Amino acid sequence: MLVHSRRSREAGAETWLLLATRDAEVARAEWVEYGVALLRCGTLFSAVRIPADIVHAAAGTADRVEVAAYLRTALEGPCFYDGSSQAFYALTPYSTALRWNVPDTECLGADFFLGVPATTISEPDPRCAAWWVVPMDGPAALCDADDVRWLVQQGRIRRSQAAALEAGEDA
Repeated sequence: MLVHSRRSREAGAETWLLLATRDAEVARAEWVEYGVALLRCGTLFSAVRIPADIVHAAAGTADRVEVAAYLRTALEGPCFYDGSSQAFYALTPYSTALRWNVPDTECLGADFFLGVPATTISEPDPRCAAWWVVPMDGPAALCDADDVRWLVQQGRIRRSQAAALEAGEDA
């Protein structure tokens, strides 16, 4: 049984992600200085943008640690949070954008550039507003689009139920 260290998995994921940029050295430098680099979606991966309120509803909490545990189980793939957009980004196969039609979300495919945090940033960092909630487990280790779809559906249902309960209490 071959076991890879976390750092070797991060390095493999980093090398793979850098294939989605025009200049790997510039992106590496941006990761070091700013904590985030612009990568092109739609070639190696797509990214599903999920509003934070949907993820929090699905997880049943907004607690950062509990949300991370929930997403690790629900998605079984890489996901990062961007505080600037108040959204989670689940990385999926590049073909996901061709057939994605889930309300309240957007799938970033070809012609989109996304600020992706360095693979080593897994908690809030003063350099940038984004961090990996579920880090990449290695090159091309992505979320299954059906798992992302299920999570969003659960979050939308729970958000609607909470709103209905709140409206009933106000009446």
